Amino acid sequence: MNLDFQQFIPSLPYILKGIGVTLQIVSMAGILGFVLGIILSFFKISKFKFLGWIADAYTSVFRGTPLVLQLMLIYYGSPQLIGYKIDPSTAAILSFGLNSAAYISEIIRAGILAVDKGQSEAAMALGVPYRPAMMDIILPQAMKNILPALMNEFITLTKESAIVTVIGVTDVMRRAYIVGGEKFSYFEPILIAGLIYYMMVMVLTVLGKGIERRMRRSD
Repeated sequence: MNLDFQQFIPSLPYILKGIGVTLQIVSMAGILGFVLGIILSFFKISKFKFLGWIADAYTSVFRGTPLVLQLMLIYYGSPQLIGYKIDPSTAAILSFGLNSAAYISEIIRAGILAVDKGQSEAAMALGVPYRPAMMDIILPQAMKNILPALMNEFITLTKESAIVTVIGVTDVMRRAYIVGGEKFSYFEPILIAGLIYYMMVMVLTVLGKGIERRMRRSD
């Protein structure tokens, strides 16, 4: 095997700068997906059936179509839909956030339903209104149970963020591809990008386990 990593050492700082772009997109998309996921999960367990239908239809569409398709629809379709073309980073945040919300809503819904019904009944017996009961009693307990699943979703989002290269976002993958084009050798920079993604996922995994242990300690 003829590998020459030495010629790519001067380009490493350029590739590593992509980590900031990747983390910015993933963190903002994660926040958007989490907030929207909570709203959708409340719709799914609502006593108003039409809210459940809306949330189920949303989940079905975003889980039933490829993420790269959603990304390209938002990026290339924005001029026809809203009259101007949004920048690639914003398109990436929107598509990842909207897609992630579909999965997170299912995770949160399952977490809420796993909380003992006695908690809801006790809140009702004490006269606590539905919204404060959900936000202050049920949801915090559900969060402890679903934290590992949420971390898995965040890790998946980090790995899938590499597809933003198709709309020209200069993340780690795109920068590795550019460097490969300059040197007429793609294999080594793609391996470097793979190592960077792996390290990011390992850091997130350790971070997630640390948060989980801390939350379990407070039980």
